[in-house]
Amino acid sequence: MAGGGGRTRCPPGALLAMVAVVVLAAVGWGARVRAEAKEEQLSIDLIRKNEVYGDTKHEVNVYVKVFTNSPLLVCMDLALSQEKIIDPKYLWIGPDGRDLEGQRYTNVTETGKLMVMGFRESMSGAYTCTLSHKIIETTTQEETEIVEAYKFMVYAYREADHVYQVFVRFTTMHCKLKNNDLFFETLNKILNSTIAHLTCHITESSYKCHSIRTPKHGLQHELFVNFRVDPFAPGWEEVCHKFPYDCEDVTNMRAQQATEWIGKFFHQLRYILEHEAEAVPTIQYVENSFSVTPIDSCRPGFGKNHHTHQNCASCCVVCGPGTYSPNNEVTCWTCARPQVRMYGAKSCY
Repeated sequence: MAGGGGRTRCPPGALLAMVAVVVLAAVGWGARVRAEAKEEQLSIDLIRKNEVYGDTKHEVNVYVKVFTNSPLLVCMDLALSQEKIIDPKYLWIGPDGRDLEGQRYTNVTETGKLMVMGFRESMSGAYTCTLSHKIIETTTQEETEIVEAYKFMVYAYREADHVYQVFVRFTTMHCKLKNNDLFFETLNKILNSTIAHLTCHITESSYKCHSIRTPKHGLQHELFVNFRVDPFAPGWEEVCHKFPYDCEDVTNMRAQQATEWIGKFFHQLRYILEHEAEAVPTIQYVENSFSVTPIDSCRPGFGKNHHTHQNCASCCVVCGPGTYSPNNEVTCWTCARPQVRMYGAKSCY
């Protein structure tokens, strides 16, 4: 098949020259990436101030991101909050059965609103409040005491960790060329170098070569390359030390940024191969073949459950008593012997 644009096709081994061009371009590209990254500012709203009202008919589910403060849990329903209440008294009891008044990790206001501070998975569970108040008969001044109970099921959650599965294709002269392996290895090194400043790296990378018959061009050979963009490269823990309360937010943001930079790199690579290579390369990027699929994972002790936690379906919610999650999957497994009574268990023992 003849080369286009009057350029001669490069002989076997000329891929090395093309790789050199790509590497040189990647050096300049990486410098631009690092310069632009320094200018970016991370602004994350850690605590959303809101209120959650109780309901005497059913328990209310509340989801609190780990390390943050809970919303204000109000010891009454919304309708009662619009009325005048005589001599109200509030008693908040935590999951461990203790009175929450005066606890160092709680704040109970004089109007019966509870905030749990620095929420951790072990703080998950049932928070109950008993409200007692009086009703005074206008004509007789007779006093009647009313007692109402409210139950809040409070769960710790984390944002899911995002890993991005990337697919991209390249045309090649033949599936049995040794240069295919060389190109793949060099591509991995360049991509890792491109995103290293974000403490991200390429994992589970592989490729397969397929022969494809097309109506217009006859038989062609393509490299189907796939890999994952993972935010947990060596040194990622230091990122969490700098941002201890929003580690998932930061790592997820960096993984997204790394994936975007890789997309830009392939766009840049296409331009280099088309306009700057002295000869038509033996391996060429297939235009518009770059695609990305996000894959979620949860930290050990957390999982997803669309039925139990419909209001936080995308969250990694703490595993409840009798369940556990030992790895980074999204499932809390049920213990064969439900001995685990704690929240956030990583094993059944």
